[in-house]
Amino acid sequence: MLSRRILLISAASLAALACPAAALAQAKPPANDPAALLTALYAKAAKDNAGGDFVNAPKSRAKYLSKAFAALWTKAEAKTPKGDVGPIDFDPVSNSQDPDIKSFAIKVETQDDSSATLAVALIGSQPRTKPNDSVIRYDFVRDGAHWRIDDIRGAVDGEPWSIRKLLADSLKS
Repeated sequence: MLSRRILLISAASLAALACPAAALAQAKPPANDPAALLTALYAKAAKDNAGGDFVNAPKSRAKYLSKAFAALWTKAEAKTPKGDVGPIDFDPVSNSQDPDIKSFAIKVETQDDSSATLAVALIGSQPRTKPNDSVIRYDFVRDGAHWRIDDIRGAVDGEPWSIRKLLADSLKS
């Protein structure tokens, strides 16, 4: 009788220990996933009331951006005369000069084995005048074994912008 109680208590203890770990494993998105990358980016931005650190910190670009996109950004910045504002003069993650991200929702619009487009709907303390200004789209590509951002697109006052296009245009002038 005593050994049966010990067996039942041991089994119950092991089940209690295993359930939280299993629940956490299921709740955490895979690390190599476009949605997981954006979730981490926006969770940090909302917590710190800041935008994307890769905008002003080229060293962090490898964590988020494709090699081609990061190289284009670096090349465009290198062409900027000393003391001038670079080709990207706003934070594309928050689509603003002053990041104000209270919450966000991520939606996969398209995804296959080599590319994906995800939309991030932003909610800040002040509503935007144009609804499209609150949605940032991220184009992802497989860069080696990892998903990386290959373009960021949004709108200001309803007018569309693309970081890749802004960078490429800056190199033409």
